[in-house]
Amino acid sequence: MADVDEKEDTEVRGSSEAGASRESIVAGSAAEGGVVEHLGVFKYVFAAFFGAGIGAAWLTGKMLASGWSHLTEWPWAVRSFPVLLRYAEDERTTYTTAIGAVVGVIAVIFCLRHEGIRRWADDVALELSKVTWPKKETVTNGTIVVIAAGVFATIYVGLLDRLWGFVTMLVYGA
Repeated sequence: MADVDEKEDTEVRGSSEAGASRESIVAGSAAEGGVVEHLGVFKYVFAAFFGAGIGAAWLTGKMLASGWSHLTEWPWAVRSFPVLLRYAEDERTTYTTAIGAVVGVIAVIFCLRHEGIRRWADDVALELSKVTWPKKETVTNGTIVVIAAGVFATIYVGLLDRLWGFVTMLVYGA
């Protein structure tokens, strides 16, 4: 029984410490001003959930539309459910997209309210806030070096191919 109490106490302290660090980051970014800055790194969590919801809505709508279209090609399905042919292809897409949007909203709300998922996403955002990202100049210079090396390697290999092709033609003849 004592082990269970210690575990619960540790979990409560751990969640309150994590909450304190989250609050300090939000409070630190709130000093900068603005609604978006007030959210701090957690704006990326909300943006990710929003993007995932849009993706889930799109995917669900497409899957439902595809399933509906395939069902209309099966005679036994049409005999069993004549409502499948009641709507034209455009109307089906409209309905399946609306259903997909509802599924996406429900999925986002579920994920935002699910403590485990939300804590994981918040922890990821906190860890990403600690990353030292390279400056724009560093990324630009690195990109230029990679492109130049790629162009140089392409020209070099192309010239070697032409050279060895010419040598092969001289040795073996045409």
